[in-house]
Amino acid sequence: MADDAQDLSEVRQEKLRQIAALGLDPWGHRFDGATPIGDIRKLPAAPFDDAKPGPKVRAAGRVVRHRTGGKLQFLELWDQTGRVQLMVRVNKVSETDWKVVNLLDLGDLVGVDGEFGATKTGELTIQAEKLTFLAKSLEPHPKDTYGMGDLEYRLRHRYLDLVYTPDTLRRAHQRVRIVRTIRNHLDGLGYLEVETPTLHAIAGGAAARPFETHHNALDIPLFLRIALELPLKRLLVGGIEKVYEVGRVFRNEGISPRHNPEFTMLELYQAYGDYHTMMDLTEGLIVACVDALGGGRTIPYGEKSVAFEPPFQRAKYADLFREHVGCDMTDEVAVRAAARAEQIAADGKAHDVLVQELFEDLVEEKLAGPVFVYDYPASLCPLTKRKRDNPAVAERFELYVHGMELANAYTELNDPVLQEQTFRQQLAGLPADESMAKMDADFVRALRHGMPPAGGLGVGIDRLVMLLTNTPTIRDVILFPLLRPQG
Repeated sequence: MADDAQDLSEVRQEKLRQIAALGLDPWGHRFDGATPIGDIRKLPAAPFDDAKPGPKVRAAGRVVRHRTGGKLQFLELWDQTGRVQLMVRVNKVSETDWKVVNLLDLGDLVGVDGEFGATKTGELTIQAEKLTFLAKSLEPHPKDTYGMGDLEYRLRHRYLDLVYTPDTLRRAHQRVRIVRTIRNHLDGLGYLEVETPTLHAIAGGAAARPFETHHNALDIPLFLRIALELPLKRLLVGGIEKVYEVGRVFRNEGISPRHNPEFTMLELYQAYGDYHTMMDLTEGLIVACVDALGGGRTIPYGEKSVAFEPPFQRAKYADLFREHVGCDMTDEVAVRAAARAEQIAADGKAHDVLVQELFEDLVEEKLAGPVFVYDYPASLCPLTKRKRDNPAVAERFELYVHGMELANAYTELNDPVLQEQTFRQQLAGLPADESMAKMDADFVRALRHGMPPAGGLGVGIDRLVMLLTNTPTIRDVILFPLLRPQG
């Protein structure tokens, strides 16, 4: 196969030289005025008739099919809006253009001026009158979708995947529409979008292992951020009362269908709100994204479907635990017995850690949703305000759909004394390479200057796009996911 590819590349190199010998630039030049192919296909298309010529059009794109036939050749031209057939007749183009047609390979980029119409079989077609060579592809392209069924190949050749796998291009456009809708929705509610640092001196805001780097000029270690939270809360202290960021975060952890070490988060904070404020906001935000895609509010996900008609279900963590685990989450004896029954190692683990592991194993997969699960064990939530009538419970929710967590929100803890205490409790016994093995003293100092009561929300953009585009793996909604290097 490698020898075949080398032979094909050499053939293309020779064609490159022949194109240059015609006095043409094989790498093209500016080509103004091209109409997207999708728009051309909407024009009236009557059968070709020299007595009644059709509309004149100009298009540019990539050759994805090529059929020769003596003095008549057919090509298929692709751009991101669609495909259209090109018909090239020897007596309709210049001698140079005809030579160019015979030097074309799959993947080459060309511009065309001609008449738009339909063939006798009804195929929408541009009858070429002038060709402009725009760029040569020196590497062989797949024959249409051939070879694109292999996921590993598609991920390593995303530039080909976008051309030859329509679903990949569709998802890329839908992702852009979703993110744009999020921004427009929040902007319309008076939120201010900001950018915060990617390099942090202390990796905080979540419990995760960071990627480490080093700043040479300052001779200090730095970390790629694992969350957006703490800088945004500093802005709350500074008086930006509705603030959000859509940004990349980095966690030095495993890769799975739902996890990529580099992913996109939305985080936002609203002064004078709480986690119920965030529930209402999240519901409106997701419904806006569903509506923006135009497929109705009940959408497929694998063999299932999801109805995004508000209001979403709301259920207490403790009630779901009792229903699916079969005991009260405050009953330590029963919880440890349930953990043993599920073969969960219990020795040395805090009670609430076992509760959460049982919840993950026995409850999450049963959450069809969309459902807001709220009121979590407080010890699991060091950045969250406790309920006034029950400090063992934190004012936190997570939004689940078919067992997948999409959003996480808190009534934010703004008591600097309690915040420092919870930080210290969380840090106790953590190994030095864990993310929050150092307390962010400046963040605590910022709280001491007075942060308003607030609600905060985090949404995993990649998982949201997976769900709304019916995609089973996160690698297919990230254009360039992390891959193991090829040997």
